[in-house]
Amino acid sequence: MARRCELTGKAVLVGNNVSHANNKTRRRFLPNLCSVTLQSEALGQSVRLRVSANALRSVEHRGGLDAFLAKSSDLELSQRARLLKRQIAKKLDDDVVVAA
Repeated sequence: MARRCELTGKAVLVGNNVSHANNKTRRRFLPNLCSVTLQSEALGQSVRLRVSANALRSVEHRGGLDAFLAKSSDLELSQRARLLKRQIAKKLDDDVVVAA
């Protein structure tokens, strides 16, 4: 499984450990990934995603998973998240048509 956030696209970065003697050795900076279950209010179901702690804060700040996906770009989302975004948009469009 890739070490990449499904919502923000954060991935592994590479850099150097630099010692006091200025020796440089390669290292990896891993994202802080958490497996979480988020609720989709539009779909009425819960969704398991592997997201970074930063993305989790962003989801809370934007008002939930549905609002986060509506505002986010498709380029940074994973395949599963893009599918979820389309399902939510379709469900919300269907609800608007029925209500009108």
